[in-house]
Amino acid sequence: MLFKYTAIDQDGHDREGSIEAPSQEVAVSALQRRSLIISKIGAAEGKSIFNFNLPMFGRISNKEIVILSRQVATLFEAQVPSLRIFRLLAAEVDNKRLSAVLSAVGDDLQAGSPVSKALARHPEVFSVFYVNMVHAGEESGKLSETFLYLADYLDRTYEIVSRTENALIYPAFVISVFFAVMALMLTLVIPKINAILIDSGQEVPIYTSIIIGISDFLVSYGIFVLIGLAALGFYLWRLGKTERGKLVLDGLKLSTPYVGDLYRKMYLSRISDNFATMLVSGVAAVEAIEITGSVVGNAVFASVLTQVGADVKGGSSISDAFAKHAEMPGIMVAMMKVGEETGELSKILMTLAKFYNREVTNAVDTLVGLIEPIMIVLLGLGVGTLVAAVLLPIYNLAGSI
Repeated sequence: MLFKYTAIDQDGHDREGSIEAPSQEVAVSALQRRSLIISKIGAAEGKSIFNFNLPMFGRISNKEIVILSRQVATLFEAQVPSLRIFRLLAAEVDNKRLSAVLSAVGDDLQAGSPVSKALARHPEVFSVFYVNMVHAGEESGKLSETFLYLADYLDRTYEIVSRTENALIYPAFVISVFFAVMALMLTLVIPKINAILIDSGQEVPIYTSIIIGISDFLVSYGIFVLIGLAALGFYLWRLGKTERGKLVLDGLKLSTPYVGDLYRKMYLSRISDNFATMLVSGVAAVEAIEITGSVVGNAVFASVLTQVGADVKGGSSISDAFAKHAEMPGIMVAMMKVGEETGELSKILMTLAKFYNREVTNAVDTLVGLIEPIMIVLLGLGVGTLVAAVLLPIYNLAGSI
């Protein structure tokens, strides 16, 4: 969002200008870091119900962060100063929200802030993992390599997560549509047919009576069923906001047959990849474990990594600390032990990440291959049962006339 301001500089001169920032508070903070005393600031565009900058329309995708990281790495390799890099990219990106964030980063850099601290002011865009990687790159003098590592890592993460989610979206959509159609038939079609059968005085088969009973229940109490489902959804949403709730729900996710195994492999891949990438960039092992726990995306594995970090701090080896937890596969612990003994832990972890990436890919392909025939059979049985329960009494009625 663009803000116009009037301010007084260090020499007492009046200055006017504009600044791009996600909010007025961020704009004020950026101007103060330029040693300006603000006398007036406001949005450049008048507010109306048609120009609110809603967050959903300014979403910054993982793909945009990947592209940004590669561009930053290329410009660092070309010896372009960091301030110039972020000013240039802020002017070039199409996403207005990302442009505002990059402009704010540029303002922080102009005020003398390191790149990592400037990025850390925007946790909604740059994760703790991302910021710590950049900080390690600053300390080692390898910022260009660090941004390339980040781009490669985010690319791998995006691919594996999107592949997993896409595999689950299709069956979830088909099943949802199936239940919606069945509900409409039970509440709109079956009651009319039931009225015809009652008028005819014909005795109906047991399976038809069951379908009619379900239909009567939904017609009479369907609104209460919807309210109950909505209340259950709200409860689960609130439960997911608590630490205990996250642990329970994420544990259920991992214990779900087959799908849980798929998620487990995805999280193990993420742990290995995060850990390896941070070690290669020069981040200390304990700090790398703690940061990996904060970005792994599952409360169960986050709890494991927290305990592992505490054990390593207490003097335990990394492999021994991981071995205490049943969630970590024996093969992973054994390979970590070999990596520690040979001094090649980061390479071993990267090998593990590639292995689990392949495992996730194979599991997703197998899941998709199994889901389609299973859904066809189940949907066929459901529709066939409903149609038979409805049509057979009608045929009997027609035959008796």
